[in-house]
Amino acid sequence: MTRPERGAAAPRAWRKPPFIANPWLRYGAWLLLLGYLVWAFGTLPFNWERIGEGLPRAARIFGGGFPPSFQRADLLLTGFKESFQIAILATLLGVLLSIPFAVMAAKNIVPRPVYLVGRAVIIVSRSFHPVIVAILFVAAVGFGPLAGILTLTVYSIGFVGKLLAEEIEEIDWGQVEAMRATGAGYLATLFYAVFPQILPRQVGLSMYQLDSNLRASAVVGIVGAGGIGGTLMNAFGRYDYDFAFAILLIIIAVILVSEGISGWVRKKIW
Repeated sequence: MTRPERGAAAPRAWRKPPFIANPWLRYGAWLLLLGYLVWAFGTLPFNWERIGEGLPRAARIFGGGFPPSFQRADLLLTGFKESFQIAILATLLGVLLSIPFAVMAAKNIVPRPVYLVGRAVIIVSRSFHPVIVAILFVAAVGFGPLAGILTLTVYSIGFVGKLLAEEIEEIDWGQVEAMRATGAGYLATLFYAVFPQILPRQVGLSMYQLDSNLRASAVVGIVGAGGIGGTLMNAFGRYDYDFAFAILLIIIAVILVSEGISGWVRKKIW
């Protein structure tokens, strides 16, 4: 090993610069955050007596759920069949509708007024939790799977449309310029220069959205939007904790299977 020559600068290890360079401002931000957390926990109305009384009830509920009961398998199958139908239809409709809104929300391929309209639609679709949207659609079209399909379609448009729009804004612009140089029109440029670049991302987002809609279909059913959620709510209302726990186990199993299938599909595509 050779020694460094006399007078030569010693090598320095690179350190990642801090997010806030000013130390006073950096530590002041941490103190401000700590003070806010103390203030927030101190001012929130926690009822510790009620929490203490609720712990034995929670233990009784979990104790009543073991062992889970699968005796009413026909009711389970009916609820999950409806949830699958809601999730699949909502995913298909949501993904198909998200493509034009994603194109409208990509500022590099549309005029600014169209961009603002597309962004506004996506922002509104993402602004509300699916349960709130489900309550609105239940009031509009009544109880049942139609309200669930409409709810998850709106939810899918907001999520998939936002990520697709960002993907379009990051495409390789050389392919677009090559298409325009040949005299191709706007639609031809979209189909042959833009969509092929975002297709792998589109497939991955569609599979993820299907997983998400399967989970959400169980939640929106609690407010009457169809699916297994209504069966789960009725089981809790009748104090059938063993049957409710069986529903929860089936939901977990379904999500695990869907995760495995989506991972297998992504490997085959990429």
